[in-house]
Amino acid sequence: MKSITIALGNTPISNIFLEAQTAALNLEPKAIKPIHRAFRPMTEDTAFDVSELAIVTAIQAMEHNRNIVPLPISIASRIQHKCIIQNNNFTNLTPADLEGRRVAVRAYSQTTGAWVRTILDTEYGVDCTKIEWITQEPPHVTDAPEPSNVIRDPNGASPLELIENGDVDAAIFGNDLPDAAWVQSVIRNAEEAGKVSLEKTKITQINHILAVSRGFFEQREDDVKRIMRGFHSARQQLSDDEQRMLPMGQEDMQNSVETLLQSAFRQGLIGRKLRFNDIFGHGMNLYQTL
Repeated sequence: MKSITIALGNTPISNIFLEAQTAALNLEPKAIKPIHRAFRPMTEDTAFDVSELAIVTAIQAMEHNRNIVPLPISIASRIQHKCIIQNNNFTNLTPADLEGRRVAVRAYSQTTGAWVRTILDTEYGVDCTKIEWITQEPPHVTDAPEPSNVIRDPNGASPLELIENGDVDAAIFGNDLPDAAWVQSVIRNAEEAGKVSLEKTKITQINHILAVSRGFFEQREDDVKRIMRGFHSARQQLSDDEQRMLPMGQEDMQNSVETLLQSAFRQGLIGRKLRFNDIFGHGMNLYQTL
């Protein structure tokens, strides 16, 4: 059996999947750290048969006709309310204070940033087009738009450097959220606010999904099915709370994905209104045959 190149990050579901399926599927895992360094090679060069992919990268890739097929399989998510912070040596902001301010984020297209803006937009009534976004990196998808209120820092300073020095009013972080005395969430009681939001809206803030190259999808359908079944099996070995945060299939994912898509259009991340099936339609057609 021909090997399958695969790029996955260090997440519970992926680790369980790899342990169970590497030999059975003749997988060839690629060690890429941090995993977001795999996203541009996947979308621009289809460097892997299978790859973890940020959902916003997948959305932008589909709008710009890249040769990938996103699968309706979530492999990383988190409650994002805590991810926008300020330096309490300089500010004491609430979400309502952000319009007209400067906020740092690694890339405007970063999924954590997109979800934070979705939260600000849909839950707190913030017009994110009135915020100046200070970034360090371009989108993973070369043709993806960046609105005029997105500025690349001329010195390439990181969000951490900018927020530590008081050069921005707030900053967004993902797994690299700093733990320092000056850190203060912009959203008050962020952990509790996120839990309340999840219960109320049933929206899961999906970070990463699974995608395959179009050639692999078209030529090795049975292997794609085996991979999806393998992730299903891995998910069943997680706790109930972990499973809840990793929705799979249209019924579980559509509301969350379309909430993100609607806000992504308002944020200028995509140039036209898209629906769930515009992103996951081909993958869903195969998923329904499992």
